[in-house]
Amino acid sequence: LSQARAGIISTVEVLKVMEAFVNEPNYTVWSDLSCNLGILSTLLSHTDFYEEIQVFVKDVFSPIGERLGWDPKPGEGHLDALLRGLVLGKLGKAGHKATLEEARRRFKDHVEGKHILSADLRSPVYVTILKHGDSTTLDTMLKLHKQADMQEEKNRIERVLGAISQPELIQKVLTFALSEEVRPQDTVSVIGGVAGGSKQGRKAAWKFVRDNWEELYNRYQGGFLISRLIKV
Repeated sequence: LSQARAGIISTVEVLKVMEAFVNEPNYTVWSDLSCNLGILSTLLSHTDFYEEIQVFVKDVFSPIGERLGWDPKPGEGHLDALLRGLVLGKLGKAGHKATLEEARRRFKDHVEGKHILSADLRSPVYVTILKHGDSTTLDTMLKLHKQADMQEEKNRIERVLGAISQPELIQKVLTFALSEEVRPQDTVSVIGGVAGGSKQGRKAAWKFVRDNWEELYNRYQGGFLISRLIKV
């Protein structure tokens, strides 16, 4: 990928190498692949190839997703749980049909209190249902945020809200970022999630930061959070 970024080889060569990793069992390798594909997806979101890169993601990640399944297996290590969350989140965001259907089913059970999602599956499920969700989905997530008694769960929800893709709902999330519901130190995570969630989100987040610059600057002054905000 570094060679492709430097213009020495074609990005097509990178994708060909990625295809060879379908039987890879190691979390660290998949994490790297996921990160690099995320960079390519971001770049391609401004082109006609965006849908095609999502198909590529589904092709590369679905074999490992099928092998891991949704539930932990006996004797599994911590890295397998991390890998499951990573892979299901990637497939869900890309619109993998079976993953989306199962995420919706499990989310419904979670909200209704029938079967609470394990901690390592919450982020991938939340991201998936938000990415392909509507105003009802967002309202449910905001309700879960309000009801959460642990800050860890509130932060988990804040980080993924930006996955929602409709322009009016993106604005709702950005307004929420500056509300009393979100701790000042966590506002950056919400805005960052919107900026990284979609092409529409990036534009909206950039405009929002400019429009609210005075309030944000006064809130963070010269601290590390203002530089993190600019970076995201």
